[in-house]
Amino acid sequence: MRRQRATATILSTIFMGLGQIYNRQFIKGIILFLIESACLYYFIGNLGRALWGIVTLGDTPNHLAKVNGITKMVAGDHSIYILIQSLITLFVLILFLIAWYMNIRDAFHTAKKREAGIAVNHFKQTLRYIKDYKFAETFLILPAVGILFFTIMPIIFMILIAFTNYSAPSHVPPAKLVDWVGFETFRNLLALKTWSHTFYGVLTWTIIWAILSTVTTYFGGLLVALLISQQGIKFKGFWRAILIIPYAVPQLISLLLMRNLFNGQFGPINQYLRYFGLGGLPWLTDPFWAKVTVIIVNMWVGIPVSMLLIMGVLTTIPRDMYEAAEVDGASNFQKFRIVTLPMVLFTTAPTLITQFAGNINNFNAIFLLTGGNPVNGNYQYAGSTDLLVTWLYKLTLDQNKNNMAAAVGIIIFIIIASFSIYNYRRTNSFKQEDMIQ
Repeated sequence: MRRQRATATILSTIFMGLGQIYNRQFIKGIILFLIESACLYYFIGNLGRALWGIVTLGDTPNHLAKVNGITKMVAGDHSIYILIQSLITLFVLILFLIAWYMNIRDAFHTAKKREAGIAVNHFKQTLRYIKDYKFAETFLILPAVGILFFTIMPIIFMILIAFTNYSAPSHVPPAKLVDWVGFETFRNLLALKTWSHTFYGVLTWTIIWAILSTVTTYFGGLLVALLISQQGIKFKGFWRAILIIPYAVPQLISLLLMRNLFNGQFGPINQYLRYFGLGGLPWLTDPFWAKVTVIIVNMWVGIPVSMLLIMGVLTTIPRDMYEAAEVDGASNFQKFRIVTLPMVLFTTAPTLITQFAGNINNFNAIFLLTGGNPVNGNYQYAGSTDLLVTWLYKLTLDQNKNNMAAAVGIIIFIIIASFSIYNYRRTNSFKQEDMIQ
């Protein structure tokens, strides 16, 4: 009896669909047969070049050659196009191998049913089974493929670029080829003085910025939420509406407005300071004051978000807990420390971690307000307020240092992923997620 199972498995291994045809599922078998035929046709024309391309990244740059007695520029290999095309082909191969495995598995289980005397589904019954029981899994195939090609593949492409010498001016296709250089880019970034000084300086400011911007907006929002929630405060809806305006206005508008307000020469803030005899401050032109400015403006934009979040949490804290604390003789500060703060932190800790990770990549606040300036003569293509993400932007679009930018991107990912996973797993929200229902 096991002979049918073995035969179906072997046939499906040899060619997709043969096992299904053997199991008398003819339409399914023909469809699978056509899918493998189309894939084989695609792989015959592309797989060999993809394997060659992923190894060599091309071997012939643009060059001069005589064509019919006339010297012309002949197009060579474009290393980046070759890398992208190779990745696409390899991802298609991965999808094909998954389908091939599922085809074998399907043929095996169908033959097993036949051996047990169970009638196999015909094509209409298969479609009905998919609609009734496997609709969600089937429907998710399309977005899963989209994520594979439009999210995962670009990430892998960026990672691979970090291990090449793809940078201007000496290695930019199609005039020049790009080569694999291993960890040389990371060594230059972390150890070569001209680059490492910039990297460690920008990294230090990025961490300081992420900590200060997260702490100030979170606890500023907590303070404002507590003040508005106090008994005796009138027009609470009005205060909430006023305080949410900075967040409701698009950041592109609000940050550019703030850039003009803090302008050292004609900005209104310095004009007010001079009017009162205090003199002006170099808000955006001095490295220290530029950093102070971006922190202040980020508080103005970010506090309303934390305020709304925390006000929602405050409404969920049972009044009984405060009454019990009052019976025990707790002061207002003790009630805040023992009841309010732990409950707020318990609920918002994952959001706090997310805000920290987001501030590391807070491109808008820096780029729109200062552009990374003021200029720092000791840095490579970075200003005094540049974060790693804005430095990456400049390396890519302004300087074509694509390999260096890719290495910076990988380091940003490692920092954010490590911090987020480690701290989230240590929060009470993760350890005691069933405590509050």
